[in-house]
Amino acid sequence: MKGLILRSLFAGMLFLFAVTRLAGQIPDDVVVSFRTGNANTLSVYFNENIEMVVPDHDDVYSRAQAQQIISGFFSQNKAQEFNIIHQGGKEGARYAIGNLKTDKGSFRVYFLLKEAGNKAYIHQLRIEKQ
Repeated sequence: MKGLILRSLFAGMLFLFAVTRLAGQIPDDVVVSFRTGNANTLSVYFNENIEMVVPDHDDVYSRAQAQQIISGFFSQNKAQEFNIIHQGGKEGARYAIGNLKTDKGSFRVYFLLKEAGNKAYIHQLRIEKQ
């Protein structure tokens, strides 16, 4: 009986750890989108309106406008490598900072995701030349 209780407690703690660990991660599709320069996949994660700062653009844009802007950015800057260097957050919101290497140089990428329902949406995106 005592062994069953301990196993149940251990299983419960393991489950909670796994759930909280997964909740704090950046979606793989977002990371892969930056690595490959895939604006279509990345824009699936855009909020209805997104605050965006990329070279030559600094404003709040609709999802469709933001998709065109990021598509243009990736057309002019072919992605070669992307690595997350820091990420954090709390329940319902998380952020990441990464380095994007392109054929035209390196960029620092910052983005903020907020959860709505069971999905994370990018509310802010900043890409700055290093």
